[in-house]
Amino acid sequence: MSKIKVMDEILANKIAAGEVVERCMSVVKELVENSIDAGSSEIKVELQEAGTKLIRVTDNGSGMDKEDAVLSFNRHATSKIEDEDDLYRINTLGFRGEALASIASVSDITLKTSTGNVGTVVNIKGGKVIDVITGDARRGTIVEVKELFYNTPARLKHMKSLHTELASITEYMNKLALANPSIRFTLINNNNVLLQTDGSNNLLKTISDIYGMEITKKMVEISGEDDDYVINGYISLPEVHKSNRKHMINLVNGRVVRNVELNKTINDAYHSYKPDNRYPVVVINIEVDPSLIDVNIHPTKMDIKFSKMEELISLVNELTVGCLKQETKIVDIGDVKNVQDVKEDTCTKSTVTKKEEKSKIKYEELTLDFNIISESEEQYKKIPRMYPVGLVHGTYIICQNDEGMYIIDQHAAKERINYELYKNKLGTPNNESISLLIPVTIELTNNEFIVLKENIDLLKDMKFDIEEFGVNSIIVKAHPTWLPTSYEEESIRRIIEIVIQLEKGFKLEKFNENVAINLSCKMSIKANTNIGLEEMEALINELRNCDNPFNCPHGRPTIITYTKYELERLFKRSGF
Repeated sequence: MSKIKVMDEILANKIAAGEVVERCMSVVKELVENSIDAGSSEIKVELQEAGTKLIRVTDNGSGMDKEDAVLSFNRHATSKIEDEDDLYRINTLGFRGEALASIASVSDITLKTSTGNVGTVVNIKGGKVIDVITGDARRGTIVEVKELFYNTPARLKHMKSLHTELASITEYMNKLALANPSIRFTLINNNNVLLQTDGSNNLLKTISDIYGMEITKKMVEISGEDDDYVINGYISLPEVHKSNRKHMINLVNGRVVRNVELNKTINDAYHSYKPDNRYPVVVINIEVDPSLIDVNIHPTKMDIKFSKMEELISLVNELTVGCLKQETKIVDIGDVKNVQDVKEDTCTKSTVTKKEEKSKIKYEELTLDFNIISESEEQYKKIPRMYPVGLVHGTYIICQNDEGMYIIDQHAAKERINYELYKNKLGTPNNESISLLIPVTIELTNNEFIVLKENIDLLKDMKFDIEEFGVNSIIVKAHPTWLPTSYEEESIRRIIEIVIQLEKGFKLEKFNENVAINLSCKMSIKANTNIGLEEMEALINELRNCDNPFNCPHGRPTIITYTKYELERLFKRSGF
């Protein structure tokens, strides 16, 4: 008897659904993209309980007749490609013909559609057709998905929290709205409007609808082309940056895509303009002949390959660097050539100097034994009494005692002091807070606002007086007393960013660690800052009281010591 059997269609669709329909966002994505392909100018997405109870997508697109409405639920049924040649010139968002069949296999779905004449209503549950009846003649399509994953309990069990599911949906809807500014999008959850664009075909207006006016005012236009690509969109000024790459939105022929190399090129263009661990806000659309790209490499159709990647990278880099150079007014570091000339000249001089020194001194006779103070010593021996005598490059404190010489990195030392202070304050919070003379208002994107609302009690427990303030905005009226003086607003913004960034697998200990590290770094003495002897002595005493005075929170040493013997060896004064 044969062991190999052909699976029935319902089972095959359930298996396919595992790739196409991973979560509520996947359903919204597939349905909205179908609405876009149908030529809709208005698309409304209505959710109940973040889509776990209901997902309803309403559009005013071309609609379908009865035959197509029923056929659309068959696997690999599509109107978007007809033969193999079409696969190499895809100009629609959907084309695989798997979405509706996959969704229908794991839900209770109802399709109401019409081309403007007689309407059709199709109801399918668990992949089985329940009913096909006549409906109204409203032109367009309405798809309702209920009881998602009801017949696949393992998938249902591993669904994320409602806030996480809703944040994921709103994030993708934001991207679709940015990709299609000529379409009027509305997103509603439990009767609350989360997103509403006007469909005016003004990308900057859509950016404002999502990010708020504060960021929009600091977005600059980018545009250019070569023989193969046309690029247009907006990038943020260097002072606007986020804690993750989610806001680097790349579109190809109106499709939201993921491409690591493209994001890296854009981010690298901001090098020296912003911190390395921060990312700009970017919305760029790349127009290209469909034959030069391949979107058929993953069922989600978000991953993409370019046949002329080097040309694209070169164009993106040229446009981004040129735009930043033109828009940056505060610091003028000269053009790229001059910078490169300076670097090469410096490197050449350094090489010559080393060669000259090597001819005069036998380096093999010198060994620089950098002795990092051991953490295992008793507290009173951790940092011995030492006397500051000066500062080098506004960064390194030089100290001495009878045992030798010590070099302290003042920024790393202050980082350690602040880190232990803030971590202690976070671990043992008090009930003391202070009101802000001018409350701080912060605009967020809708998905960021959802994540923050989920964890807002944590901020309130830390004695932040924080409230919702309009659409996707919050207002902070008071903060805990331990925030660094004169840096209150910056600290508040960084703490809120950390809350949003840690939305996945949120743990209080991890949160406290991130807050302490971020505040300790940003609020420490900066390099090239000259301080007096009294300030140096105060810094050393504070460092001495730390549990671990030997490293900053990032692992860099705070103190290096040269014993008297090692100094004598360096200058050949020892008796060997």
